[in-house]
Amino acid sequence: MTTHDWTDAGFATRAIHAGQDPDPTTGAVVPPVYLTSTYKQDGVGGLRGGYEYSRSANPTRTALETALAAAETPAGAAPAHGSAFASGLAAEDTLLRAVLRPGDHVILPDDAYGGSYRLIARVFGAWGIEHTAVDLADVDAVAAAVRPGTTRVLWVETPTNPLLGISDIAALAAVAHDAGALLVVDNTFATPYLQTPLAFGADVVVHSTTKYVGGHSDVVGGALVVADGVPIPGGRSAPDGSADVAAAVRFHQNASGAVADPFAAWLTLRGLKTLAVRMDRHQANALAVAKFLETHPSVTRVLYPGLESHPGHEVAARQMRGFGGMLSFQVGFEATALDVVDRTRVFTLAESLGGVESLIEHPGRMTHASVAGSALEVPDDLVRVSVGIEDAADLISDLEQALEPRVSP
Repeated sequence: MTTHDWTDAGFATRAIHAGQDPDPTTGAVVPPVYLTSTYKQDGVGGLRGGYEYSRSANPTRTALETALAAAETPAGAAPAHGSAFASGLAAEDTLLRAVLRPGDHVILPDDAYGGSYRLIARVFGAWGIEHTAVDLADVDAVAAAVRPGTTRVLWVETPTNPLLGISDIAALAAVAHDAGALLVVDNTFATPYLQTPLAFGADVVVHSTTKYVGGHSDVVGGALVVADGVPIPGGRSAPDGSADVAAAVRFHQNASGAVADPFAAWLTLRGLKTLAVRMDRHQANALAVAKFLETHPSVTRVLYPGLESHPGHEVAARQMRGFGGMLSFQVGFEATALDVVDRTRVFTLAESLGGVESLIEHPGRMTHASVAGSALEVPDDLVRVSVGIEDAADLISDLEQALEPRVSP
């Protein structure tokens, strides 16, 4: 799909151009949506550009996969390998099936996204995969949780969802690699604009592209970006005989078929083009909101890595170029939290995150209900907000009126 090498270009340039050269026939500057299920062959096996069936590959999806890989590839590194899926969880499921076998062990955050926990604990748990939830900010605790010979994946979120915990990616990469395990980083909150985990030693990056990459709450998707030359842990091979993670992911992507459809890929690609400018506004607004909440008498705690009061602030400043648009805060009582999320008007009460509009939710009863009663249960007075790109003054005013005390605990 592309003839130009954008390796040395800046992030915004890569996001706009990588995999998206003007059409050689028409000169169209935007890649078309290839709404086709199959492709004419020039004789048996005579494929044009390698395309035969759109589950296996589609030119619009190829453009997205190329652009995502370029966005996540560190400067000077060999090109990474991108794969686009129908959702973030489809991407996670494909990766885990590609590298795990019954009896393997996964380490994950003790405040992981509820959907990731549900997949690992309940779906893969029934398949014989064991897991341990650990505070990933405590590198010694992570090392102690390793089971030699069976720990195959160290699963990282930084920042975490919804407690905005920060992990030292480089330190965790050393732990994972000493154990012969993969370091997998969910980069959904930070986005490749603010953080490139592969530059700190991660092997695989996961995205729910539904969120900031898509950016407009109008498409569901997911992605994996795998560093070049990463072997499958344990010296294993994929069913097709491939021995590296990128090839195994490609095999399983085609074999299971949970791929991004062409129109979803096109929408996501369009969102990626404006990611840099949107994230600048998201994080500027989030910092303003966080500083307001930090001084509000009804708020007992604000969780935002951009605040110096955050315990992970220094690590975040070292490995991120900004602190993102997500934050959470606590208000002392569950009834108060439920009242706050019900009374906002600029912030919309809804699940998901990363769109241009601001969203607010109660994780304990919404996005993280699946971890209730587990070690990952979140505080019942926690409120999570995805700070959009509206005027910051309007967002602060909305939260101010919503925090006016009306409900007795």
